[in-house]
Amino acid sequence: MNAVFLLLPIAVALGGLFAGLFLVAARQGQFDDLDDPPERILHD
Repeated sequence: MNAVFLLLPIAVALGGLFAGLFLVAARQGQFDDLDDPPERILHD
């Protein structure tokens, strides 16, 4: 039972960290328009 009290806050903190990093990357445009530039070469 003591392991739950140790691991649960660590898991919640890591989940929050990754969610925060995802939001920062999404706001900076890291996930914008991934497929269009290679297809533009084919349509030219």
